Amino acid sequence: MSSAASFAASQPDGESPVGAALAGISDARRAAFIGAFAAVRTETERRAAPLSAEDQVVQSMPDASPIKWHRAHTTWFFEQFLLVPHAAGYRVFDERLAFLFNSYYVSAGPRHARPKRGLVTRPDAAEVAAYRRHVDAAVRDLVLRVEGSALDEVLAIVEIGLQHEQQHQELMLTDILHAFAQNPLLPAYDAGWRAPSVAAGTEDFLALHEGVHPIGHDGAGFRFDNEGPEHRELVGPVRIARHLVSNGEWMKFMADGGYATPTLWLSDGWATVEAEGWVAPGYWRKTDGRWVAFTLGGPRPVDPAAPVCHISYYEADAFARWSGRHVPTEAEWEVAARGNELCGGHGVVWQWTRSAYAAYPGYRAAPGALGEYNGKFMVNQMVLRGSSLATPQGHSRNSYRNFFPPSARWQFSGLRLAEY
Repeated sequence: MSSAASFAASQPDGESPVGAALAGISDARRAAFIGAFAAVRTETERRAAPLSAEDQVVQSMPDASPIKWHRAHTTWFFEQFLLVPHAAGYRVFDERLAFLFNSYYVSAGPRHARPKRGLVTRPDAAEVAAYRRHVDAAVRDLVLRVEGSALDEVLAIVEIGLQHEQQHQELMLTDILHAFAQNPLLPAYDAGWRAPSVAAGTEDFLALHEGVHPIGHDGAGFRFDNEGPEHRELVGPVRIARHLVSNGEWMKFMADGGYATPTLWLSDGWATVEAEGWVAPGYWRKTDGRWVAFTLGGPRPVDPAAPVCHISYYEADAFARWSGRHVPTEAEWEVAARGNELCGGHGVVWQWTRSAYAAYPGYRAAPGALGEYNGKFMVNQMVLRGSSLATPQGHSRNSYRNFFPPSARWQFSGLRLAEY
């Protein structure tokens, strides 16, 4: 017997040291994914915890969803795309729930109409909690038991499912804020909530010299399909503001007739201003001669030093015209952000860009139902970059492409200016 064969035979059950090492790596990956899965699923429940059952069923507009729906939809995602095709013997919690909690995955079957989600009082919040526990246990069991090459496929779906759930965690806060803003009592989601602190803004700009730069995700770590493929774009010369536009600056725009000057506005933007009666950012109200903003902590006096929030692309573009500057393109924003020299860039407000949401050169949507994720929305939307105070920790990166219609302002959206 050779020395190598003798050593292998001395291992438990004849396992080679190489096999033992690979098993150790596999076990570590499983444990890491189970830990990440538990953390994300717990964060969803933490965000829902301050809300009553009545709070969780309300839907304040077609573009928002009830909190209960978010909790159930993210659970259906794991059941539909992970457990049903990959967990042998898995028992679906309730076959009726797929119709209620599918969002826009046509390939996955018929769906309940989005504007009617708030009419679904059953299953109730407690039953949704039971649904989550059922799926959570099955996902953990699958990750522990799956073997061979199937492990990679399972973990890849777990990862996109977690990233998907983090997106819904952000929507939970934006949607409940909008719902509470319709309530005459103006209830607080969290009475102790405080906006993130941001350094005072200055007229300080970062100069980007003309050059060809890589844009998009470089392939290291997770990315959504719309962040790639990485490609090269000509950027500059341009100067990007290091700080976000503040409430105080916005008040000057308002005082100078910004919302009453049609020449500052895109045609569709001006039509929206007239139709909606906009005179200030979303959630601003004048009380006793002072501007008050409705926040996650309830009504708060508008802080002139804080970044302006809840503005649409139309408002961002009008403000930029008024200031003699422009809204940056997403390529300009990304190149500037890669140097980590933009103050308040992450964790405060999403920042509008003047780039239409479209495919990068060479983009291909993933095959199957999971391909119905980002590509199908590449029309009539504008790109936002950065992240916001509602974005879960670890869910932001410089290549991340958020997108909304230009009239949307219920999100935590703000503005960073650029100039040539």
